[in-house]
Amino acid sequence: MKLKELILYRDLKYQKLFDQILRQLTPQAEQMKETMPESCACAGQLIELASSYGFEGNLWHCFLALCLADHENAYSTSCEITGPVKGTLNDLAAHDFKIMKELFDQDICKLDCGEESGIWAALSDYRANDGNSKIYNKRIRDQIVTLAVELKKAPDVQAFGEKITSFYKNFGVGKFGLNKAFRVEETGTDPKIIPITSMDHIYLNDLVGYERQKEKLIENTEAFINGKPANNVLLFGDSGTGKSSSIKAILNEYYDKGLRIIEVYKHQFHTLSKIQEQIKDRNYKFIIYMDDLSFEDTELEYKYLKAIIEGGLAKKPGNVLIYATSNRRHLIREKFSDKRQLDDELHNNDTVQEKLSLVARFGVTIYYGAPEPAEFKEIVKQLAARSQISMPLEELYEKANIWELSHGGLSGRTANQFITYLLAKQEKC
Repeated sequence: MKLKELILYRDLKYQKLFDQILRQLTPQAEQMKETMPESCACAGQLIELASSYGFEGNLWHCFLALCLADHENAYSTSCEITGPVKGTLNDLAAHDFKIMKELFDQDICKLDCGEESGIWAALSDYRANDGNSKIYNKRIRDQIVTLAVELKKAPDVQAFGEKITSFYKNFGVGKFGLNKAFRVEETGTDPKIIPITSMDHIYLNDLVGYERQKEKLIENTEAFINGKPANNVLLFGDSGTGKSSSIKAILNEYYDKGLRIIEVYKHQFHTLSKIQEQIKDRNYKFIIYMDDLSFEDTELEYKYLKAIIEGGLAKKPGNVLIYATSNRRHLIREKFSDKRQLDDELHNNDTVQEKLSLVARFGVTIYYGAPEPAEFKEIVKQLAARSQISMPLEELYEKANIWELSHGGLSGRTANQFITYLLAKQEKC
C-alpha cells in the first residue's frame, strides 16, 4: 500500500485501527495465520464502530467512507464552499483518491484465510441491528453508508473523486458538516468546539401557542440562512414558556439548510473572539447560543459579550449570530440601592446607559409571557391529544389546574410535566 504517500488525507480518523487493518491486508497468505489474534481484534473494533455509527453493508467500505467524510483538509473544506475546485489542489486530491480507491478495491474476505469462522466475510455484508447512529442523525448516517456503496462502484479515480466531492458540497465535511450542535471546551490557550451527539428532536410545530413569537424568530433566522441582513436575538420572559425550546426547534428546522449552533456559557465569554475565528470561513451559518443569560452587578463578563456583538475592531463574521434566552428583560441585575449610589455619581446617566447598552445590541427582542388560563388549557389539551391520553376535558382541566397550583404556575413547562405525570400513572395501571 502507498498510504505513506498520501498528501492531503494524512492522519485519518481512527488512524490506529486503519493501520492495523492495512497490516492484515498486506502480508502474504502464508503469514496470515500468525496475525489471526490481531485480525480478530480489528474485526471487533469495526463491529463496535458499526454499532456506534449505525453502519451496515461492507464495514471496511463504511469505515473508509467515514474517514473521507470526516477529514478536514485544504481540498475538502474548499469543496464544501465552492464544490469542485481546479488547479494544483485538485491534482493533489486526485493523487490521494487513487490511493484511497486502491484501498476500496481490497477484499477483506481474504482476511479469513481459509478459517471456517468467516468473520470478515460476515463483515463484508454486515446487517445492523436497527441502523440507528449514536453519533450522527439518521440522514447523515444514511449518506455515509450510501457514499461507501457509491465509492466502491466508481469505475475509475475520476468518478471516485466526483462522488466524494459531491458529498462535501451537499453535506459538508468534518465535525461541522456532520453534526448540528456543539459546546465549548477550554483546553490550553485555544477553546475547542466539541460536537454534542444527542439533542432533543423538537420542532416548531411541537410548541403549542406563541405563534407571533415563533414567526419573528423564523423571519430573522430565514434571513440569516439566505444571506440577508439579520439581527442577534434575545428571547426573554417568564420561565417555562418555551424560550430555549424555540431555539432548539429552529436548529432542527433549518439544520438541512446549513444552520449550526454552539452553546457558550457565561464563564466562557472571554473565548468568543477565538470561537468566531474558528468558524468564520466555514460554509455554515452559526448561532452562538446563550441560555438563561443574566449578570449580577458585580459580574463583568457582559463586557466581553458587548465587544463581540458590536464595537470590536475585528469585522463581525457574516455567518455568525447570537441567540440568547433570559428571564430578565435588562439582563444585568438592578437594585433600588443602585439609585442611592447613582445619586453620588457625577455622571449617573452614563452608568445607567452602561447597564442598558447590552440589551440594545440585540436587534430583535421577543417576549415570552406566561399563558392565560384559557391558553394553558389549550396547551394541556393539545399535549394530551398528542400523548393519546383519553380523559374527559373537564376532568383533564380540573386536574391540570390542581397540578399547576403546586408546580410552578401557568406555563408550557408545567403543562408538559403534568402530561408526563398522567402518562406515568397510565403505565402503572
